[in-house]
Amino acid sequence: MVTKHIMSEAQMDAAMMKMARQIVRRNKNMDDIVLIGIRSRGVPLSEWLGRKVSEVLKRPVDVGSLDINLYRDDLSEVDEQPVVRKTELPFSISGKGIVLVDDVLYTGRTIRAAMDALVDFGRPKFVQLAVMVDRGWRELPIQADYVAKKLKTSATENVKVLVAEMDGENQILIKDKK
Repeated sequence: MVTKHIMSEAQMDAAMMKMARQIVRRNKNMDDIVLIGIRSRGVPLSEWLGRKVSEVLKRPVDVGSLDINLYRDDLSEVDEQPVVRKTELPFSISGKGIVLVDDVLYTGRTIRAAMDALVDFGRPKFVQLAVMVDRGWRELPIQADYVAKKLKTSATENVKVLVAEMDGENQILIKDKK
């Protein structure tokens, strides 16, 4: 299996700061903006991005997490007994601008499921999307507003965003599935 190194921790950190600045620049009233990470790797990434947004604003920003397992359109194919993890939204999302955070944007199905899940918790003013990697191959008309790295990939490649909280290190790799 061939592995290609795409981004180091330092490069990821710089990309997070760039996305944080873009979020603040685009959203004039940051009082009504919250970041929500999609479980599982989107959660530590949203916390990281939240720290960067807080650095830019010089004040805290609300960050939550969203479990989408029951909203997946491939639920019956994945597992007979899906593991439902905790959604943590310690704030109301109604009337707020949401920045959804995930690791890799691929087919768009995860993001569709996340938007379906979100509306069960309230009616956001708008939803934006921040991802570490946009690898193409969309099956649904979904695009990211903030992207750390855009890649052209093949169907035989697997993009892996490693996060310290889960993997012991921060980096982005492409592994060939062959």
